[in-house]
Amino acid sequence: MRSPFPGMNPYLENPELWSSIHSRLIVAIADDLVEHLSEKYRVEIEKRTYFFSDEDSVLVGIPDVAVVTHQRTQAPTATATPAPTVQPEQVKVPMAEEVTERYLEIREAATGTVVTVLELLSPKNKRPGEGRIAYLRKRNQALASASHLVEIDLLRGGQPLPMSGEQSSHYRILVSRGDRRPLADLYRFNLQQPIPPIPIPLIVQEPEPMLALQPLLQYVYDKGRYAMAIDYSQPPVPPLAPADSDWVTEQLQIREDGTQ
Repeated sequence: MRSPFPGMNPYLENPELWSSIHSRLIVAIADDLVEHLSEKYRVEIEKRTYFFSDEDSVLVGIPDVAVVTHQRTQAPTATATPAPTVQPEQVKVPMAEEVTERYLEIREAATGTVVTVLELLSPKNKRPGEGRIAYLRKRNQALASASHLVEIDLLRGGQPLPMSGEQSSHYRILVSRGDRRPLADLYRFNLQQPIPPIPIPLIVQEPEPMLALQPLLQYVYDKGRYAMAIDYSQPPVPPLAPADSDWVTEQLQIREDGTQ
């Protein structure tokens, strides 16, 4: 069953689904790129790992605070009053989870030189905490190098990654060529629009293949059978603005009418 939307499916943005969407889409992009690259290049799926907790602090493994006792001279008293019994209360200790995020590197086959880094953002990259810190560290490394950076943001929620210029849109794709920085190309699009094809920069003056994300997202939607996992009678997560919500309702009604 096809996705009911011409572009990004907002129901796929749910954090409960996005982890699997991310993994499948990264692999689909890698396989598609290989079909459009000469044997001069190869595509590697790389990963970064960090620890993350709901409170954005890693408490596991941090030494306890030392307890120091001091001797005191107790004044004599006529009668001894029993100390009240201290009862424990239940508290919740943040548990750190190990997070692995995958991204792509296009490398020159002969030398192993990283030509292009392709990132698909996750919700943790767009909210305060270790996920954003780890991603920004990797992003800054790429921007400080000669490698090109392609950054795909298909998530409405969270804080967009830093860049100058107008960013008012649901989704965005940044193509930053190493030989043109600090200038870069920003593709902005909204829920109602198809995901635009984007060029993948390679070695300077070589033809840039086009990456068509829209059919790849549909492929992932079909192969993952997400139509069976999504309850389209409920609003998407994160929530939509009223006008966008009305448009989604119309698209779902069109699909329902078409299946009857």
